[in-house]
Amino acid sequence: MKHRIVESNQELFACYDDLKAGDIVLGRIRLAGDQEHLLLDLVSRGVRLFPSASAQLCSRSKVYQAALLRRFMVEGTLPVYCMQDTLEAVTNYGRTGVNAVVCKLDRANAGLGILRFSSIEDVYSQVALGSLAFPFVIQPFVDGCRDVRVVILGKTVEAYRRHNPYNFRHNLHCGGTSLPWKLTSQQLVFCHRVMDRANFPHAHVDLLLLPDGTHRLSEINLRGGLRGARITQQDYLQMVARIQSKELEKMKAGDGE
Repeated sequence: MKHRIVESNQELFACYDDLKAGDIVLGRIRLAGDQEHLLLDLVSRGVRLFPSASAQLCSRSKVYQAALLRRFMVEGTLPVYCMQDTLEAVTNYGRTGVNAVVCKLDRANAGLGILRFSSIEDVYSQVALGSLAFPFVIQPFVDGCRDVRVVILGKTVEAYRRHNPYNFRHNLHCGGTSLPWKLTSQQLVFCHRVMDRANFPHAHVDLLLLPDGTHRLSEINLRGGLRGARITQQDYLQMVARIQSKELEKMKAGDGE
């Protein structure tokens, strides 16, 4: 049986109601925040998405990332959805002796939604006063971390350190600079474990290298800025297209086409 193959947003929404189980949507779907329920609808109807619906939502939402991947993140990372979650974080952090914390706003990118507070009580105060909107991610602030971005496109892997001596946000958008970084085998295995858990076929993985020599996940995205990378935008798009093409051939072979 031959299935429909959709490769653009325009085509997707033109035929949305006619899609059937086994049909294929290739590439990231561009959605507004209040449209993300359509991912669930497509999956429930048996439409196959590549990248997966989970990877696409994980790429869009820091809160979903924390819910799915917090065991890879700094210990104590929590997705916060309501006042009760905030109060529980106050108790948990107080029990473990956490002082400064970082809050990540759900949909902000390029370091623009990363907030540092001197204590979890300060976060609670902002929530109670209505100055901090749900949902968000909260995690202990670890001083002295290094930031490494890893771009993984099949067998092509590039890593570079982002550094800003004047700002704990090392994003290049926030004034950071970059230098090539040689990943250890443990760091690369870690990145692939994160990708496997969230079902990412390719990724930008941001690692935190802690002062004690360990590494944790900061964020993951299906795509991101390439400033600081040797890979050009054109090369990047071509490699993503090849990954999609290979997956499509696998799907067709599985369908007997």
